[in-house]
Amino acid sequence: MKKAYQFNLLILLALFFPVFTCSNASLNSANTIGDSAHQPSDIQLLESIENAFVSIVAKSKPGVVTITALNVARKGVHPWSRERKFDRLDGTGFIFRKDGYILTNDHVVNGAKQIKVVLFDGREFRDVQMIGNDPSTDIAVLKVDADNLTPLPLGDSAQVKAGQFAIAIGNPFQLDYTVTTGIVSGTGRSFLPEFGLIRYQDFIQTDAWINKGNSGGPLLNIRGEVIGINSMIRRPDDTPATEAVRAGAGFAIPINLVKRISDQLIANGQVIRGWLGISMREHPQGIRVIAFPDPSPAKRDGIQVGDVIIEYNGQKVEDIRKFRFLIADAPVGEKVKLTVLRLGKQKEIGVTLGKMSPALMGIQIERDSESWRTLGIAVRELGEHDFEHYAYLSPEDQGVIVEEVRLGAPAPAEGVARGTLITAINGQPVRNSIEYEKALERALRESKISFEIKNSYTGEDTETVIVKLKQK
Repeated sequence: MKKAYQFNLLILLALFFPVFTCSNASLNSANTIGDSAHQPSDIQLLESIENAFVSIVAKSKPGVVTITALNVARKGVHPWSRERKFDRLDGTGFIFRKDGYILTNDHVVNGAKQIKVVLFDGREFRDVQMIGNDPSTDIAVLKVDADNLTPLPLGDSAQVKAGQFAIAIGNPFQLDYTVTTGIVSGTGRSFLPEFGLIRYQDFIQTDAWINKGNSGGPLLNIRGEVIGINSMIRRPDDTPATEAVRAGAGFAIPINLVKRISDQLIANGQVIRGWLGISMREHPQGIRVIAFPDPSPAKRDGIQVGDVIIEYNGQKVEDIRKFRFLIADAPVGEKVKLTVLRLGKQKEIGVTLGKMSPALMGIQIERDSESWRTLGIAVRELGEHDFEHYAYLSPEDQGVIVEEVRLGAPAPAEGVARGTLITAINGQPVRNSIEYEKALERALRESKISFEIKNSYTGEDTETVIVKLKQK
């Protein structure tokens, strides 16, 4: 019985690792399992499998880095959370481009005054540049000025299936380059609460052992390709684990999502997301609208509380998580077609998407500025690929983009919304932040502010908006 059990186990392993057992030609030959002369021994088969893991790890380790965040000040996702301070937080990352770009978790580096990166060959960097971070997906991109780097190849997480083997490399408890193996336990996991921060969740679940310090490290397939970024483990009480605990369920951010987010972070330093502006709940026939924030593109264009959204641009809507991804990935200013059920009847409504507030994505903006104090708007310079994420912009456009608005302040009250492009102040062109600040300073001395703007409602045309300052 013991021998039969061993033989069945070897057949199972051979099915998982056909490349290590025999060639396709051998499989097509007349040889049978009973022909022992052409079959590897038990030890040979196990050694082949063992050597495969050793080879994957040896090739991958040079692409993995240790990350230490120093002097960290961080506020939790709850609106009422107090700021917490840490002398250091340890994590992992991996090189994904030869020119020094590193991927890790946002929660590893967010709020750090200094970030230290150590490569596998011992090189240490303390002048690490934070390219961009996205708390909504827990992704951050760093950059080091180094050469002779070994980037890890990125896989296709859309092809990941439960039961496939998975390899995690990371630094739990400062035990650098710890390697653990397991399988993919599930995909499409979503369980984190929002608390005012919109989260985009599509986790790969694995039983490969990960723990505190593994965060930001790669989850690899048997070809040595990164299929996800290890992000968290889960406690038995259904909450994310932040302290040392063997939970048995690890979660990784799928690499396809990471690719989309990292491309935007490198191009713009941030993620630009479409915004419908509804609170929603799943419904047997689709998604029910239960409330609107203020302002709301959906409410402005005719969506009502109680409407059940059943289609988005002709695509059936059933799952809130997938629906959020569709909206977030759409360009700001794009007009989308929603099919809703209202009082038992279908109705098609076109909604022009707005820009999601940085606050909903967990991003802090610069509020200590004259623009914010006097006009109630925070702006930033155009990014290299902004025109790809704003439907009404072209590569030739110049100006500054409105990132956030304060309700009731002068500029927003006159129609300057998030995502608006400001091209001139009092007839003076503004092509970057420095020109904007100088033009605004001059306009404030004149007590007259005239904006030339472009947004999703004016399309290709530029309109002039007069901002009336409140009397002090």
